[in-house]
Amino acid sequence: MTALRIGIITSSDSCARGENTDGSGPALQALAEERGWTIAGYRLCADDRSALTAAIVELADIELADVVFTTGGTGFSPRDIAPEATIDACDRLAPGIAEHIRAQSAKVTPRAMLSRGVAGLRGRTLVINVPGSVKAARESFGFVADQLEHAVEMMAGGGHD
Repeated sequence: MTALRIGIITSSDSCARGENTDGSGPALQALAEERGWTIAGYRLCADDRSALTAAIVELADIELADVVFTTGGTGFSPRDIAPEATIDACDRLAPGIAEHIRAQSAKVTPRAMLSRGVAGLRGRTLVINVPGSVKAARESFGFVADQLEHAVEMMAGGGHD
């Protein structure tokens, strides 16, 4: 087992203003800790593209997170910009991860097709967008968690099993 360092970013105007309490970020933290992974950092951002991009860069480059989960900002609202911020921060995309999350989520709800989440690589950090609801964030984590250690090993130059 690889002891991963996980970064978590919640993108939410209402949580950033203190009008709502973030539930999805702490839910992801608990799931990561249950696997024995370390939390490299947690950020709460307004739905602001440059702020979200900067938070991804900080967690990847300064806090050295192996995986950064962003939660929220993946829908159709004009303020939902997590995919764009992720693309801005990443060097390469990892479309299979987002496709898998959507495919598995579609088995739970037909609204999964409305998620615009992406995944990408920033150097040796994998960045994954998940929806902002606690339920959907937990489900999405569960759909990919078993593959994250291998993904991080591959990004570090390891081979395939």
